Amino acid sequence: MAGKTILEVDNLTKFFNTPGGQLHAVDGVSFKIEEGKTLGIVGESGCGKSTTGRTILKLLEPTGGKIIFDGQDITNYSRKQMRPLRQEMQMVFQDPFSSLDPRQTVMQLISEPIIEHKLLKSKSDIEERTLELMRTVGLAERYMNVYPHELDGGRRQRIGIARALAVRPKLIVCDEPVSALDVSIQAQILNLLKKLQADLGLTYIFITHDLSVVKYFSDDIAVMYLGQMVEKAPSDVLFQNPVHPYTKALLSAIPLPIVGKEKPARQLIRGEITSPVNLPDECRFMKRCDCAAECCKNGNPQLREIEPGHFVACSRVNEF
Repeated sequence: MAGKTILEVDNLTKFFNTPGGQLHAVDGVSFKIEEGKTLGIVGESGCGKSTTGRTILKLLEPTGGKIIFDGQDITNYSRKQMRPLRQEMQMVFQDPFSSLDPRQTVMQLISEPIIEHKLLKSKSDIEERTLELMRTVGLAERYMNVYPHELDGGRRQRIGIARALAVRPKLIVCDEPVSALDVSIQAQILNLLKKLQADLGLTYIFITHDLSVVKYFSDDIAVMYLGQMVEKAPSDVLFQNPVHPYTKALLSAIPLPIVGKEKPARQLIRGEITSPVNLPDECRFMKRCDCAAECCKNGNPQLREIEPGHFVACSRVNEF
């Protein structure tokens, strides 16, 4: 039984004007997320996944399309209209150090959103709530008066998560939240995010380039290439039955812990990414695809459903 849809994105676009023309950072992205679920967005650097997350939160203004959050069409909301929604939509950034004010202590950093949104008034209540958040994300009370530069990357990221949780949001966009951390710390942060989701009913958009991480963390996975989604499916379906040549190549690049046995052959992606400026009306992956044919020049393929919940954008999908 389907749950309540908390976020619906319809044909979202974000273009940037450059001296050479329009850069298509996000181009026609559409999806829905149910409350309490996680959508993983993966792709190589420059594919538009981070821009998608920032545009959904209206940290960047969309060029076109619709963003419907919790039943409200927020596409054209002003900064003033968005302010109360900031409590419900939060972001955890990739680099915890650059997103934290180095002049503030841990206590000040975590309490700042509470004070800014006037959620609590008395100093004692704010301090109590801040300490509660520190315990929730696994930060010892002894760190309350230290500064971000005195902590390791894992603890700094916990501060970022605590700041996001401080306003009791419904949706959190996690933009590469573990890519800057050691593997052992990555596991701790991922386990923390999973536990928080179970305890608080959070909905996540999890942006990453690491498919092995997104498999563990996501209910559905969307694969992006040059600003558009080329495949979207439930996590287990995508890993068992990838269809798009780009998805297959990404999956084949995941390191496998196989010792003493022959490993599967890698599907290499050759060539350079097509410039995202003034894109031609043809398959964007065509010049790097071993399966490319003449039909791939006849327009840019759009997502279509090949089985329930499994969408692919490929002109030759029926031939694979």
